[in-house]
Amino acid sequence: MKKEREPVTIEKVKEIYSARGKEIRARLAEFEAIWKKGTDEKLWEEMVFCFFTGGCSARMGLRSVEAVRSLLLTGTHEELMNALVGKHRYPRARAGYIVASREFLQEHCGMQLRNKLNSFTDDLERRDWLVKEKRIKGLGYKEASHFLRNIGLKGYAILDKHILRSLAELNFIEDPTPPNTRSKYLTIENKLKEFAKQVEIDFDEMDLVLWSLKTGEILK
Repeated sequence: MKKEREPVTIEKVKEIYSARGKEIRARLAEFEAIWKKGTDEKLWEEMVFCFFTGGCSARMGLRSVEAVRSLLLTGTHEELMNALVGKHRYPRARAGYIVASREFLQEHCGMQLRNKLNSFTDDLERRDWLVKEKRIKGLGYKEASHFLRNIGLKGYAILDKHILRSLAELNFIEDPTPPNTRSKYLTIENKLKEFAKQVEIDFDEMDLVLWSLKTGEILK
């Protein structure tokens, strides 16, 4: 039987930050290196990872990316789906996300994701585009934030169940239900910024602090 973790407190947040801050900063530096040096193909791979994690676990996302890496630029729906069988909970649907999104990005920007993302001068507009562009499949505000953070862009909260439960336990929000509108997402994101400022922990580090408190891990 899985042991239930104790509620998050400010003291525990500070304790885990003190113990794992160096590791967390190293992980964020890995993300920043992707933006500085990574190819457009690598940015696309990170977007696909976030297609895979929506409604599923980060570990499932990692396994799934490994299974399809060689197919990401040219694989057919059938090839992608077959590679995902046994790796992802929804092999057919996620293969469809890849094909549809790839077709759009090829038409829209020639898969030059860095140039496209760099074209936005406003951080919120950049995320809004990812979410609102109907031909990019599988990116809600949480997944789009996850993608942008994982490629080294700053200032985005990944409001998954672990972060929302932590904020509720800390009494910064009343209800850990995932936000289902842009307005609700921004409201909770600002609450997380308030908390990070209050405890004097960098906002971009705070996500991994809370995630590691709930999971015991620092993944991506």
